Amino acid sequence: MLQIGVSGHQLTARERDWLQHDACAGVVLFGRNFASQAQVHELCLAIREATPRPQLICVDQEGGRVQRFREGYSRLPALQGFEAVYQADADAALTLAREHAWLMASEVRASGVDMSFAPVVDLARGNRAIGDRAFAQSPQVVAAFTRAYVEGMHEAGMAATLKHFPGHGSVLEDTHHAAAVDSRSLDEMREQDLLPFAAGIAAGADAVMMAHVTYPQVAPQPAGYSLRWIGEILRTQMGFRGVVFSDDIGMAAAHSVGGVKARIHAHLDAGCDVVLVCHPQQVDEALRAIEGRTLNTMALVNLIGRGPMAWDGLLADTRRARIQAKLARLRAPELNTDVLSAAISIGDVA
Repeated sequence: MLQIGVSGHQLTARERDWLQHDACAGVVLFGRNFASQAQVHELCLAIREATPRPQLICVDQEGGRVQRFREGYSRLPALQGFEAVYQADADAALTLAREHAWLMASEVRASGVDMSFAPVVDLARGNRAIGDRAFAQSPQVVAAFTRAYVEGMHEAGMAATLKHFPGHGSVLEDTHHAAAVDSRSLDEMREQDLLPFAAGIAAGADAVMMAHVTYPQVAPQPAGYSLRWIGEILRTQMGFRGVVFSDDIGMAAAHSVGGVKARIHAHLDAGCDVVLVCHPQQVDEALRAIEGRTLNTMALVNLIGRGPMAWDGLLADTRRARIQAKLARLRAPELNTDVLSAAISIGDVA
């Protein structure tokens, strides 16, 4: 199963043909696909009308610098800001994270999009790609935030995706541009990076996205190409029963196994349910590569077809404005004591 990227604000005839291919599971949207709320809604309708098969439509709407839909949507702070609130009042911080998740997911669903790939549960340990996308450095603190965030997404009716398994935060390299190798043992990973994933799985997370990071003490291949990481550790030892997504096969760290066809088959052979082909220029080759392969068409049943939440209903929900006000204080350039107190003190009145 492939989830593809498309080029612009509207579908081209060629992209409509792609969506009719039996291997196409849906579309991942990016900033290049966004102009307005109305335009995104129309694009989602066009994607669903292009084929009688259900299509999973996803986006990365994490907040901070990774927020594809902006004008007309709440300005979501990056996850890193929650740690300072947690140090002042852990319960208030976890409530705020759950509300961030609810607000994000509610607005995405109101646009006709099924799912945002969230939350990031990597540790904040200096990775160039993760940066302020991570909640905190402490595995225990990230685990607590992970549980809260999954609960908030579920409350909004959206499936949650834990990323990037088994942990992208503890290496320096950005896998968009370079290979990344983490030399730690599995025991060290279990004590650190795997803790938030275990917490998210226990909270009922619906999906996991793999990292293009190699952990040579555990397996010789990058995690997304590794049957040991996916089949043995994630599925068997950690008991995960949801959907496994690859990260984008266009990223530099994915090239180690070969060309587009080799990358797709390596991910599927390792146990990934869905392979992300985010660059439109790679889609034709990817669809040819999948010909003749047996497809797991049931993998996405629990993620597709939940239906959009109406914008009118969301705009009338007083909770939205209340959460926006709380999160605005989290976006302050420097979280001093007065700002923290203000962020914590805005209560959840009915």
